[in-house]
Amino acid sequence: MTHTLDLTGFQPKSIVRFPITRGEWGVSPQGETIDFTNYHMSVDGKPFYGICGEYHYSRMDPVRWDEQLAKMAAGGINVVSTYVFWNHHEERENEWDFTGRRNIRRFIKLCARHGLKVIVRLGPFDHGEVRNGGIPDWMYGKPYEVRSCDAGFLDKVRDLYRHIAGQIDGLYFKDGGPIIAAQLDNEYMHSSAPWEMTTGITDEWIPGGHEGFAYVHALREIAESEGISVPFYTNTGWGGSPVPDDVLPLWGGYAYRPWLFYAGPGEHPVTDEYVYRDFHANDCPRGEEFDPTYEPETKPYACCEMGGGMFSSYNYRFVLPMKSVDAMANIKMASGCNFLGYYMYQGGSNPIGNGVYLNESQLPKISYDFQAALGEFGQMRESYRRLKTLHRFALAFADRLTPLGVAVPEEQRTIDPNDMHSLRWSVRTDGRRGFVFLNNFQDHAAMDDKHGEIIAITLADGAEVVFDGIGMARDENCVLPFNMDLDGITLTAATVQPVTVISTPGSGHRTFVFMRPDGMDEAWMRFEGVGKRVIASDADITDFEVEDNGNIVSIVVVSRAWANAMTVVDDEALVFSAVPTGEWDSAESIVPAADAPAAYIADGKVKVESLDADIAVETFPADYLSSSSASFAPHVVTPVVERLSDTRYVITLPDDLMASEGVKDVRLKIRYQGDIGWLWAGATLVDDNFANGDVWEIGLREHADLLVDNRNRLVLTITPIKEGANVNVESAMAARMENVDARIAGLVSIEARAVYEAGFAIA
Repeated sequence: MTHTLDLTGFQPKSIVRFPITRGEWGVSPQGETIDFTNYHMSVDGKPFYGICGEYHYSRMDPVRWDEQLAKMAAGGINVVSTYVFWNHHEERENEWDFTGRRNIRRFIKLCARHGLKVIVRLGPFDHGEVRNGGIPDWMYGKPYEVRSCDAGFLDKVRDLYRHIAGQIDGLYFKDGGPIIAAQLDNEYMHSSAPWEMTTGITDEWIPGGHEGFAYVHALREIAESEGISVPFYTNTGWGGSPVPDDVLPLWGGYAYRPWLFYAGPGEHPVTDEYVYRDFHANDCPRGEEFDPTYEPETKPYACCEMGGGMFSSYNYRFVLPMKSVDAMANIKMASGCNFLGYYMYQGGSNPIGNGVYLNESQLPKISYDFQAALGEFGQMRESYRRLKTLHRFALAFADRLTPLGVAVPEEQRTIDPNDMHSLRWSVRTDGRRGFVFLNNFQDHAAMDDKHGEIIAITLADGAEVVFDGIGMARDENCVLPFNMDLDGITLTAATVQPVTVISTPGSGHRTFVFMRPDGMDEAWMRFEGVGKRVIASDADITDFEVEDNGNIVSIVVVSRAWANAMTVVDDEALVFSAVPTGEWDSAESIVPAADAPAAYIADGKVKVESLDADIAVETFPADYLSSSSASFAPHVVTPVVERLSDTRYVITLPDDLMASEGVKDVRLKIRYQGDIGWLWAGATLVDDNFANGDVWEIGLREHADLLVDNRNRLVLTITPIKEGANVNVESAMAARMENVDARIAGLVSIEARAVYEAGFAIA
């Protein structure tokens, strides 16, 4: 089928300054500046494509912070956002804790070490599925309402901000630090959370707020008077939250919505999160998820809460399709977003408080894994690997992508999310050049594989660009270029996706890297004055040179599987983890399994994390690393399991749990039948899980001392699924007892897998 788009009347985006930076606070000691247009952020006058990942420092043992931030940077993240949960720091009134996993200062310094900018989400209310949304329990009994302009409450907010300011002093952009922005109260006048002390009794809720701009302005005045001197402020824009004119509104999108089932289980509908729209147009479609109170063209379309995963709530349990994450990033980018933001990008584990669990009751007590790109225990998931291609594209070509407007084809403007057959596509362009975005993923449904599709675009000058041979595997997405300048050589069109560009040492020209999408009927590149180059569909990597009028570039095209395994090193080389050694044209494809190895850059080395003791990498150019493989003696960990009952098991681990060379962690992989799984070390709850049919993974690295204290013994308890449950209260002396017709519980399997890490020095 042929799809058309006529750009003859298309007008390039009108880009003007959006003055929200706070004067000298937006200038670094080196004179670098942060500024905004109505379409994008700029750093030192150059377009900056922000890629922001949410990572809650207090939800992870600090032993993992450094390596996880390194993984984020290697994955293309350039901004970290993090909540400051008030009740994680002042659980008891006037008793403050900024130590250990609550050490926000150390965390932010580590962000700077990896070149990551930081947005601090200050509260006082955050939500984040934390107990009371982050409001301490002791605030319940105060003689004033929280989230209000009452003087008593604002005094407590001042104390909170003063303590935060004391921790982050000297770490602002103006000081040469990484903090570029702050968010005040989250989702004000839109969202709230249960007062957990009343849950199950009256189910009382934290006030959602009702004082509009007066409250937001009061918080900002307090923040600035206490020394929180950020270049700009952000605000969630959805749900009628008040967004001041000089604040950056941030948006999001969730296709998997546990809150639909807080009152009970049900069937999740398909959503419109995977159809293309222009959200930077004043006449854009409005809805529950995007209904700004301002003209969209006057401010950037930026995001902070795209579904980088999702928690399983008690009444809505599911296994997140990992391909949903980069598909959403594709949709947002195509819809005019020049600042992606994932919630969450890094999963975590809630700390245990003083006698209470610091979570919200709909969630597990400890786990906040969120099925995120980076898991609760450092797992690099398929979504992490797939996102890198889009992130690297945005980072490498930010100056080309950010100014481009959105052209949604007429056929796409009314497409039904239930339509599994039609090709979904859109364009970002200035009328002459640009990118075609395609998506073949839909939440809660299965798209058809696409074949034989053709896209014909009439440019503003009347010329035509044709993409033929388009195919798309189910759940795949991609970005295809047209009239893209490759250092003086024009790529008129291609059915492969641009990923990045590298400058290889000793070469007189640059190398442009592309990815062949899964299911593409014919992968080809057409160059002006040179002609067409077909890319073999069974090649994992293809490299060649193109020369025209004295200009020369190298081209590398990798398969989707190899792109998932690829890490870019210093914009000079490509490293492929777990690629079989050998010549490029004889290497076998990688199977992108859930446990596939992945690499990141830290301490001047390429570090590869794997569940296999034999670790190999390939590099382009060859010999970029001082070594290309590493082998460790296999470290076999065999848990000894004692069954006490269907709902209780003792797990004993060996004394040399992580005592082998190359082993950095051990993960338990548990399969069980039941409702909830709980893993204990003595009196301490290590982790818990709402059963959803997937493997429950628990990393043991941060619990090494706790295991020693408990003779390497863990206790697994399983809350059973209960059929025909009722509570008998028809007895004397207030006796109550639950009776059930059937109880389903039991351990299916348990294994312990060593996690190996090899570091390869860069030559």
